[in-house]
Amino acid sequence: MKSTRRLPERQVDPDGEHILDRIVRKKRDEIEALRSRAGELRKRAAEAPPPRDFAEALATPERLSVIAEVKRRSPGAGAIRTDLDPVALARSYVSGGAAAISVLTDEPWFAGRLQDLTEVRAAVPVPCLRKDFILEEVQVHEARAAGADAILLIVRILDDGPLRELREVAESLGMAVLVEVHDRPELHRALDSGAHIIGINNRDLSTFTTDLQTTLELAGEVPTDRILVSESGIRTGADAAKVAEAGSDAILVGEALVRAPDPVALAGELAAPRPDRAGRAP
Repeated sequence: MKSTRRLPERQVDPDGEHILDRIVRKKRDEIEALRSRAGELRKRAAEAPPPRDFAEALATPERLSVIAEVKRRSPGAGAIRTDLDPVALARSYVSGGAAAISVLTDEPWFAGRLQDLTEVRAAVPVPCLRKDFILEEVQVHEARAAGADAILLIVRILDDGPLRELREVAESLGMAVLVEVHDRPELHRALDSGAHIIGINNRDLSTFTTDLQTTLELAGEVPTDRILVSESGIRTGADAAKVAEAGSDAILVGEALVRAPDPVALAGELAAPRPDRAGRAP
């Protein structure tokens, strides 16, 4: 199969260390500071309004569902739109037909805030995903307390035990879990963990290079009883059509929408008709 275009980005930070390693190390420092609030967050999570159904929002038979992302910057792309209004942008995505909103809440690397999630969730009628580097249970309760309807779990940064346990904690709170993979071994770990929503990240988090071929090669191994999301590197309707043809149920799009002069129009363009998923595993 012919490869799609490859999008070069920075592979390592100026000190020569893989950025993902530094992100995870910093996140563990944040978690240590969060532990003292574990009881409060657990209580707030239990009292939060019921989550919206993220999985149902993505399972639209006729068209590719769009998870549109609120994102100010990234380690690979640098500053994207640091002055954005999260609520206004999220509302424009919804008016363009987005099925769900993803909100980056990591501050050191993505200039996100947990408050962005809370404000967006209160302003739009669709489910909201907390996109962050979740490593421990206290972050799951923090997400629900802030209004998250779903969370992201990244297979690459989690061992098998925590991967399953964090998913089960999130689901016990009524949230959905998008379990993200990048290669074949990660995909099979995700499936073995019981994940219902699989995200194939076209971006390699170790090198921050992006290639749509990742989805095209792995989609056929995702059973049709799972929801498949293609993430990263989707910039045009043609890109969306490629991953839809490969069997994707949904796409997660950040940078292209944030940079778009007309996010409403682009969101509508990306919601491509979804072909029969005959290429997917039974």
